[in-house]
Amino acid sequence: MIITCAIIDDEPLAAGLLESYAKKTPYLDLRGSYSSAITAMKDLRENPVHLIFLDIQMPELSGIEFAKVLPKETKIIFTTAFSQYAIDGYKVNAIDYLIKPISYQDFISSTNKVQEFFDSQRRQATYSRDRFMYVKSEYKLIRVSFDEILYVEGLKDYIRIFLKNGERVMSLMSMKKLEESLPQPEFMRIHRSYIVHMTEARTIDRLRIVFGNEYLPVSDNYKPSVQQYLDAHTLT
Repeated sequence: MIITCAIIDDEPLAAGLLESYAKKTPYLDLRGSYSSAITAMKDLRENPVHLIFLDIQMPELSGIEFAKVLPKETKIIFTTAFSQYAIDGYKVNAIDYLIKPISYQDFISSTNKVQEFFDSQRRQATYSRDRFMYVKSEYKLIRVSFDEILYVEGLKDYIRIFLKNGERVMSLMSMKKLEESLPQPEFMRIHRSYIVHMTEARTIDRLRIVFGNEYLPVSDNYKPSVQQYLDAHTLT
């Protein structure tokens, strides 16, 4: 995927460096470079981009304030010389935070995160529409329908998919990659080792998801989101 991007930085040297980085990165399409958020506002409203490299300390309107008025679809990588702004940056859902002077290696690391985000979004949209995926199992591609999945178990570098018909499909894949691709909250991570198809969960026993004789624990890290889901679907 080609990612359209813009740079907003009031320091000419810093902006020039980012421009050179963007122009030599094959999957980036630089649409504009601006010396202030005010001058960028009209252009980016009429011609939005996927990604903005956004300086924080700028006159008139800071990067943090500008980020708050951007569409949620626009991703942000903050650029600044001051690390104390990192927490504020993440409050506005910045994908990453780069400290000046920025090396090309750090630039690529950050933009790879953006690429992974959009790739994950595209996969999830496709899977949600088609309701199935192909997974590699040994030397074959196995078609797995979402409606047939009960739950998924993580086993180190592998996953094991448990299906309604009793079959189990093993695949070399990370739980994180699978979790990012499955429609949520229909599928929920309840433990570092388990992803559950919540619409197939018929019995919850003391916050354990029950499938036949299997009792899948909900770990502390995932209890709030699971409890919120259950509360929203419980008649009291």
